[in-house]
Amino acid sequence: DMLHQLRLAYTSKEAIELADRSMEQISYYAIEASNSLAAERGAYPACEGSLWSQGILPIDSIEILAKNRRAQDLELDRSQTLDWETLREKVKRVGMRHSNVMAIAPTATISNICGVSQSIEPTYQNLFVKSNLSGEFTVVNPYLVRDLKEAGLWDDVMVNDLKYYNGSVAKISRIPESLKQLYATAFEIDPMWLVEAAARRQKWLDQSQSLNLYMGQPSGKKLDQLYRLAWKRGLKTTYYLRCLGATNAEKSTIDDRALNSVSAGTPNACLITDPTCESCQ
Repeated sequence: DMLHQLRLAYTSKEAIELADRSMEQISYYAIEASNSLAAERGAYPACEGSLWSQGILPIDSIEILAKNRRAQDLELDRSQTLDWETLREKVKRVGMRHSNVMAIAPTATISNICGVSQSIEPTYQNLFVKSNLSGEFTVVNPYLVRDLKEAGLWDDVMVNDLKYYNGSVAKISRIPESLKQLYATAFEIDPMWLVEAAARRQKWLDQSQSLNLYMGQPSGKKLDQLYRLAWKRGLKTTYYLRCLGATNAEKSTIDDRALNSVSAGTPNACLITDPTCESCQ
């Protein structure tokens, strides 16, 4: 969502830099908040002797990793912009209220319920049908719809084109190239970009991130190159490797007009106390 609002393509140096700087801010203030709580309520019981108590922050763990590898086996950006030295001394002196502070989880179902994009993921498809125990429903990229409306391109023909191309804009000739780059879907993006962005985030995380990788045409050579890059960039983990043949989107058969329609009735709301609600399953 943030990249679309800033009009930055996932495959851009600006997006990689944004991943770095935004995660640095989150990391800094999350650690600072836990440290402040430790000063107010006390550190967690096993804090003494931990990396925190030694003044070793997530960004410092890069040096620990570097000692266990050859120089050519660890290639990652180590830049930082905030006053980490002052925070490091506070953490070393006071401790932390929490033993674990940050991790990035997969949010597929939650994001659909909230109407936002999936965590750190690129857009899966701009139009697709999602199925769960509650049935099937259509997911549309609202930012693409907005931009197509502004360009005077959002019509029944465009809806049908998106259905035909499984939510991809790459082969729709009347869409400007700038929008094709901005709304490239997960399988159209070189997975190397996902690894590069993840590497910038990882250096600020004390835990890890659920990093899905997408490969439209997998091969042994591509897989080897991809996972070697992830290792060189210091990633702790990756999550699913998704291949296009196994996850191709189902074409929607709903009425075109339903995409812009609004129900006249009172919508059903999710209730955590309702045992029959299956929205989160």
